[in-house]
Amino acid sequence: MDRSRLYRRFRRLLIANRGEIACRLIRTARAMGLRTVAVYSEADRDAMHVAMADEAVLLGPARARDSYLSIPRMLEAARRSGAEAIHPGYGFLSESAEFAQSCLDADLVFVGPTAGMISAMGSKSGSKLLMEKAGVPLVPGYHGTAQDETTLMKAADKIGFPVLVKASAGGGGRGMRIVHSAGELAAAIVSAKREAKAAFGDDRMLIEKFVKNPRHIEVQVIGDSHGNLLSLFERECTLQRRHQKVIEEAPSPTLNATQRETVCAAARKAAGAVNYVGAGTIEFVSDGKDVFFIEMNTRLQVEHPVTELITGIDLVEWQFRVAFGEKLPLTQNEVKLNGHAIEARVYAENPDKNFMPSVGTIRTWHMPDSVDGLRIDAGYQSGDTVSPHYDAMLAKVIAWAPTREGAIERLNRGLEQSDVRGVVTNIPFLSALITRPEVRANVIDTGFIERELKSLTPTPIVPGHLELGAAVASIMDEEERVARSDASSPWLHSGWMPVGRRQRLFRFRQAHGPEQDVKLHYGRGPATLSIGGKEMAFASSHAEDGALDVVLDGMKYHVVSVVEGHELYLRTPNGRFDLHWIDPFGGDDEEQVGEDKIVAPLPGTVVALLAEVGATLEKGAPILTLEVMKMEQTLRAPFAGVLKAIKCKVGDIVSEGLELAEVEPAVS
Repeated sequence: MDRSRLYRRFRRLLIANRGEIACRLIRTARAMGLRTVAVYSEADRDAMHVAMADEAVLLGPARARDSYLSIPRMLEAARRSGAEAIHPGYGFLSESAEFAQSCLDADLVFVGPTAGMISAMGSKSGSKLLMEKAGVPLVPGYHGTAQDETTLMKAADKIGFPVLVKASAGGGGRGMRIVHSAGELAAAIVSAKREAKAAFGDDRMLIEKFVKNPRHIEVQVIGDSHGNLLSLFERECTLQRRHQKVIEEAPSPTLNATQRETVCAAARKAAGAVNYVGAGTIEFVSDGKDVFFIEMNTRLQVEHPVTELITGIDLVEWQFRVAFGEKLPLTQNEVKLNGHAIEARVYAENPDKNFMPSVGTIRTWHMPDSVDGLRIDAGYQSGDTVSPHYDAMLAKVIAWAPTREGAIERLNRGLEQSDVRGVVTNIPFLSALITRPEVRANVIDTGFIERELKSLTPTPIVPGHLELGAAVASIMDEEERVARSDASSPWLHSGWMPVGRRQRLFRFRQAHGPEQDVKLHYGRGPATLSIGGKEMAFASSHAEDGALDVVLDGMKYHVVSVVEGHELYLRTPNGRFDLHWIDPFGGDDEEQVGEDKIVAPLPGTVVALLAEVGATLEKGAPILTLEVMKMEQTLRAPFAGVLKAIKCKVGDIVSEGLELAEVEPAVS
């Protein structure tokens, strides 16, 4: 094939993706003088990546298969915009050999490997056969083409339980199940196939021996069209939940220098087996002694920034230069490792509700500046809507320091200074995770989060004197702001009188907690607060960064607060707090949903009914399965009883809060 058809200079780039990665690609493309074309679905009209790009083309409806997964629509967008090249990002079409070939057929440069390389390495089963021939160590497993249930069950029996059932195409934990016994296998295969089909359009499965207490090690590789292939050190991604990476770091704190060279050499051997061109990642699982090839991701990875920070290499820039047909700028000996980097993925999800995705409009978005060793890669901002149609990742907080301990401290500082309101996020969970002694000591495996989940999602801290004082200061500050905007208001502070000594009662409630009263005494002389019988000197003022400085009994504290009607969000040195202000002059009724009603926690699609009307259910028994944000969520009985009604059917698209089933409590 004519090499110039695959690799040549271009000026106009279409980014076939959305969210954080689309924004990341636009930044480097712009720095290199390229014009960028964004694509978007109807749900993403006002998305950040659309605003950042030079041009944007509407693909179609919100559903991914009608927009970001539609090859014809993507190619038509390139034609309409005059794009000369396409970068697929990660996810969606990034590992589609058909898409890569379609770009070539349309005379577009595909910023990534060729269709042949994707086919060879993108298929988990096919790549394992290739690696076996190349002498790369493998986990024992079945990687064959026969996909009938009998074949898969026989393979699992031969390998020995526990086994890992996983999608041959795609990644990110979708279409993957750990199976501990033969009795669990059939249901796991059905569920994994369904999830893989929805996420990747391919339900082929492979089965592998599940490595106990495993660690996840991966190596970044990149090759050019002149036969040069480099490894850019390794990353460790052992901290996972449901096979989805949560924290990634580089280099691995587990490997010594000899092991590092061994695994990097194995990665170069693996990529060299297909004469790989472009950026890719060779993933391994380690049992603490040896490493075994898992798969190759023939694309840029979510966690690529940690590699960039320890090497000083902009991987996206190198991807573009390889696509231009240039040689890699460095040789293997010239690639140097400097310091340590660690990354946390910020998701719109609720750790207190089994990490259920959270959707809605972001009302507050505050991230620390990318300075002093911190880097923020975000795809959202204030006013953006988090849709149920796509992956829930909002941003990545990445930290670099000369040492691992220093990088962890900087990452924790970055997380502590991050405030997102309007959707629930996993930020507090991430802070709790990276400050755990086991994580700092690197005494972990891929099951650590699941085992320690309860302690990583503790009961909310009861607000103390500082938080209650900060709540009062926040309300008074908001009332002053409203008063200033109302020219007819006679008060400098709403509720404050110009003469005499007065008092005002504030009452607050934390979710599922008791009410707490605070009395503010003001007027003649300094203001004081009375909380639980204790009286304290009280003052507050605006800090330079827009937050509040609250003074209690002579101690000054820096507090971030957000007031939304009667709902208050506070970030103090003690943590994050959500309080409800009970206004004595306003109604405070809250609609309650009966516990016997099974309602949709988010918009989604009903993909399976797991119980029949009239069935006797134990507490926690599965009733139905929803597909939400490309992940399956099983709704379960809240208590022991009888399934009284099912009010949906498979295929129904349901809205948040819609009643789906009803359980009648068992008669005691």
